[in-house]
Amino acid sequence: MNYAGIKKVDIANGSGVRVSLFVSGCRNHCPGCFNPETWDFGYGELFTRKTEKEIIKALRPSWIQGLSILGGDPMEPENQRALLPLLKRIRVTLPEKDVWLYTGYRLEDIRLSPILGYVDVVVDGPFIEAEKDAGLAFRGSRNQRIIEVGGRGRWKAQ
Repeated sequence: MNYAGIKKVDIANGSGVRVSLFVSGCRNHCPGCFNPETWDFGYGELFTRKTEKEIIKALRPSWIQGLSILGGDPMEPENQRALLPLLKRIRVTLPEKDVWLYTGYRLEDIRLSPILGYVDVVVDGPFIEAEKDAGLAFRGSRNQRIIEVGGRGRWKAQ
């Protein structure tokens, strides 16, 4: 998996102060996408064990609430394979940190993914330019939902 970037202090992509990982690769290609360069699976840098260690280190301070994973799309199969070990490691080494995951897929379509067992909140649905609303917290268009999945695969829409 490649990634487009890591923001070590982010307040725009989930509650509290967060570390945000922007993965590369997305098949949704939403018109008006905020990061169209991340559609390309080869964009950015290779995600390695060193990258994983960098993220874990950035998550350690007590004032960091958790990790947000955006893209591209983390739920592309190629990205899920690379993210699952990272999410498992975070649950073991930093269980107090929460994980937010942004995807253009609807939760109903990805509900069987093992990734969801390590995620606390999913922001789902494609970005729809006609439903864009800059006043929304943590999402770009009104069709997108913020769903608590509790890291156990249980979920409810908010």
